[in-house]
Amino acid sequence: MTVIDQTIAASTILSAVTRVLTTQTQNIRAAAEIYVEAIDTGGIIQAFGTGHSRGFAMEVAGRAGGLVPANMLSVKDVVMYGDAAPESILTPDAERNPQTAHDVLALAELHPADAFIIASNSGGNGSTVEMALEAGRRGHKVIAVTSLDHSRQITSRHPSGSRLFEVADVVIDNGSVFGDAEVDIPDVGAAVPTSAITANLIAEMIAAEVCKIMLDRGQTPPILVSANVPGGDEHNEEIRSRYGTRLRVGEP
Repeated sequence: MTVIDQTIAASTILSAVTRVLTTQTQNIRAAAEIYVEAIDTGGIIQAFGTGHSRGFAMEVAGRAGGLVPANMLSVKDVVMYGDAAPESILTPDAERNPQTAHDVLALAELHPADAFIIASNSGGNGSTVEMALEAGRRGHKVIAVTSLDHSRQITSRHPSGSRLFEVADVVIDNGSVFGDAEVDIPDVGAAVPTSAITANLIAEMIAAEVCKIMLDRGQTPPILVSANVPGGDEHNEEIRSRYGTRLRVGEP
């Protein structure tokens, strides 16, 4: 008997999306208000994630149709912008070590008005929790995107014992289950992870809510236009120029 196919995968993902849509709109609105406050006061959005949550940071920063004043922080920054050897980050310790957060932040140009959005499905790795804690110590607002079902069932790898949802100003639940993959396959494990899709949905819902808030105030949202349409580069550069080198351009 078939226990999994494309239809089951689709319905599983749609169920996770529905959980976000029916439970997280207020939290998403709160996150959007933090975004707008940061942008209004000269700040940018600093997005961070490790593992597959890097995809969330990529959806926040440098995404056509998203917001220009957003920057991606990543473990790989210690190699690309620092002097760390590539092999030093090709290990689980890179995301589990709290020091990694400090090494990444030491290479970033931060403004007092910047806001942080940090994604982690488990919410328990040392670098992720420390990034949130250090951002808070420096006076930045912190938004977390995480699986509450998963995070509430784990022991944090951070020395404090804290999990991401416990150290953020706003928490958005990505609707994923413990272990992320949701469809059990007997004697094999589970398939159909949902966190990447729901996290990207959350990124776009926040950006759309930011646009609504700004338009309601008579402001022009700083939207990133695709570089693959005429005038896109010029439009984007005009907005980026306001932030100098604080906005990194992602590698192709």
